Amino acid sequence: MAPYESDRTAGAEGLPDEADDVRAGRRKAARYVVPVAVVGVAAATIGLVPALADSGDPSLPKITAEQLIEKIAKSDVQQLSGTVKVSTDLGLPNLGGLESGMLSGATKGSDGSSADPQSKLMELASGTHTLRVAADGPDKAKVSVLENAAEYSIIHNGNDVWAYDSKSNEVYHSTAPAAEKGQEKAPKDVPTTPKELADEALKSVDDTTSVTVDGTAQVAGRDAYKLLIKPKQSGSTVGAITVAVDAKTGVPLKFTLVPKSGGAAVVDAGFTQVAFAKPAASTFDFTPPKGAKVTEGKDDEDTKGTKAPESAPSRGDLGKGLDGLKTIGEGWSTIAEFDTGGQGIPSGSSSEGGDVSGFLNSLGDHVKGKFGSGTVFSTRLVNALITDDGKVYAGAVTKDALVKAANAGH
Repeated sequence: MAPYESDRTAGAEGLPDEADDVRAGRRKAARYVVPVAVVGVAAATIGLVPALADSGDPSLPKITAEQLIEKIAKSDVQQLSGTVKVSTDLGLPNLGGLESGMLSGATKGSDGSSADPQSKLMELASGTHTLRVAADGPDKAKVSVLENAAEYSIIHNGNDVWAYDSKSNEVYHSTAPAAEKGQEKAPKDVPTTPKELADEALKSVDDTTSVTVDGTAQVAGRDAYKLLIKPKQSGSTVGAITVAVDAKTGVPLKFTLVPKSGGAAVVDAGFTQVAFAKPAASTFDFTPPKGAKVTEGKDDEDTKGTKAPESAPSRGDLGKGLDGLKTIGEGWSTIAEFDTGGQGIPSGSSSEGGDVSGFLNSLGDHVKGKFGSGTVFSTRLVNALITDDGKVYAGAVTKDALVKAANAGH
């Protein structure tokens, strides 16, 4: 089907007067809990979104991009259940399985439990995974990551957040206050669903962005509109983001992020089955199995009745603890800059570098500029420049953009 209206750019003349209200509506709509833990790798500069293959091309009434964004913002679905397929292809080097261990270890929970979401969910940053999800309002949600002969589940029920790893028979427990009346907020220790990922992507909609309605699709047996979001700035590695929005409810059903370099989607995820009926109350019940090792979150007493634990890194949390974190530029070309407080990666030929530094250097591209020299490590979406004096420049931008930013800082 040919694209609908329009090639209007958000922020341009003609947007509805209630744009601020729409944005506020988007912020309140984070209700679902589907762990798509690519946030630890790529959400430093942009909220990632995923997708599934289309089936069919339903005929639906025409709608503008502004109207479709508003439809997402006003979506009031609080009950659902279904199955989500998530595939992530960041183009990380094949290290014989070592890369999976590095991703998991990079965010390993301080309590050391294999069931801690902080260490477990990072495994979703690569490969293909199937998730079973359910939600009933802001205080009840369940996500299960289905594996071969094993299952990992996170259950949020009222003040309690439980995580269970059947492979190790370990349980992790923390507390999250029940949402106050009128507030719909998912627990912070679980990464977001298609819905919240769409909200993150829509935060990038400004005068640096082209937003159009790009026809229709059918996802999980439901008719949907396709919202196409494309950067207008140069230097970004993001090609386009597509959000398939349920025509009836306004709930995002599938999402795609395609890199500017082309090829397969960096992240491809969405519902294969979905229903908007109230799940059985027993869905959210959990009792630790007999003999299971139970680890209590160390911040339970501090967070009880005040705030949810922050086990998983969020876009705003990634820079905490880094020395002098700041951002360069704006919009899709934003670059995060921080100082590690130490040296960069020594040359593999140096006595202090040794075999390890030589191996790390082999994975990156050496660059030079006014800043000196350094190494650029690349994925299909996010690139990072580590200078020899220990500064880091990272973002969903090209290598040239990182070098330019580093030169400007010296």
